[in-house]
Amino acid sequence: MKNTFILFICFLSTGLLGQQALPGILSKRDQAKVIDDILEDRLDNLLPQLMEREDIEMWIVISREYNEDPVMKTMLPSTWLSARRRTIMVFHNDPEEGIDKIAIARYSVGKLLKGQWDVDVYPDQWEALINIIQEKNPKNIALNFSETFALADGLVKSEYDALMRYLPAEYEDRVISAERLAIGWLETRSQKELSIYPMIARLGHLILREGLSEKAIHPGITSTDDVVWWLRQRVSELGLKTWFHPSVSVQRADMGNNEFLRSFSKRPDQDIIQLGDLLHVDFGITYLRLNTDQQEHFYVLRPGETDAPTGLIEAFANGNRVQDILTSQFKKGRSGNQILKATLDQAKTEGLHASIYTHPIGLHGHAAGPTIGLWDQQGGVKGRGDYPLFSDTAYSIELFAATEVKEWGGKLVRIMLEQDGVFTGEKFYYLDGRQKALHLIP
Repeated sequence: MKNTFILFICFLSTGLLGQQALPGILSKRDQAKVIDDILEDRLDNLLPQLMEREDIEMWIVISREYNEDPVMKTMLPSTWLSARRRTIMVFHNDPEEGIDKIAIARYSVGKLLKGQWDVDVYPDQWEALINIIQEKNPKNIALNFSETFALADGLVKSEYDALMRYLPAEYEDRVISAERLAIGWLETRSQKELSIYPMIARLGHLILREGLSEKAIHPGITSTDDVVWWLRQRVSELGLKTWFHPSVSVQRADMGNNEFLRSFSKRPDQDIIQLGDLLHVDFGITYLRLNTDQQEHFYVLRPGETDAPTGLIEAFANGNRVQDILTSQFKKGRSGNQILKATLDQAKTEGLHASIYTHPIGLHGHAAGPTIGLWDQQGGVKGRGDYPLFSDTAYSIELFAATEVKEWGGKLVRIMLEQDGVFTGEKFYYLDGRQKALHLIP
């Protein structure tokens, strides 16, 4: 009761922007139950579908402690913070008998994978694995190696070499890359995940909007770096994590257009926030193993102002329009590069100065799936941009639209937006809506 009461008091203290309370954050114990429930459902129901889709009969994932394959990290139960010694996972999909989930390890992997290494019969772990392969006699054996996707390239060379030394010659030509299966596993969101993802996106929105409000910002005193660390501290206090260091940047009337051209890697560490500034925040959290990535804009009102200058309002509307163009191009089977080109072509036709750099999101921040442009590669991205769009996948719709603002002397203002959403296979929707107007401070 004591802990519940303390948690309740914390919730009461988090009112912001119209006294909107933060959604309840589960205890670590309850988070673990949710994580394990989702993982069990994914392994039992999603994985067989993906193995059949990619025509893979056996998938082997191998890692040693503290050097985990990115895929294996997503398959470990909540109480496993790393692999143990050498952990080998074997998934064998039989269309008639269903999927076998086997751990060639000294321990069962929680309740999800049953350990099947009898050290009395097979003192050598590799021999135990070979026995399973021979017993199942799969038509192919998929391993996590890929030249294109880092997240599908988690099998280290020494482990690959060891496996191939033990593998009987008759099976060598059955070894294939698990690239598309690994990406499919990472990018596809189950219905259970989709049911909780909107709440996680809302939690991210509320935290960043709290951090960029009069609660944390005093014009003329507060720096952008102060706000960044306010966000980091707030996330820590809530028992959450950030998967990247947030950023807060400024555009203002007396800045030259060279500020618009400044690359993402050369933003100043801090800038004192002034009245009349246009603030931009880039922020993301991790909760229940799912990530958010959100960018929004805030205008600091000058004395006597009740809204932002008309030019900034119009610039923001242009950013929303580019979002609409991009998401309208989401069609199942289209590649990231095809979506990118179609979007930029339509934006140009409408007289919009746009740049697209949208990425998948989910179990990782910059997650597995089709890349839809990079900020420095607007002509397409070889490899990752050629990957197609599948159903039930999530994306951070990240882009900018640049507009000349007459009230700022024709200065080119870049509206940089990012909101998380899901493509169902038929349509795209935002997890927690999107920003449709500049937030005002105060």
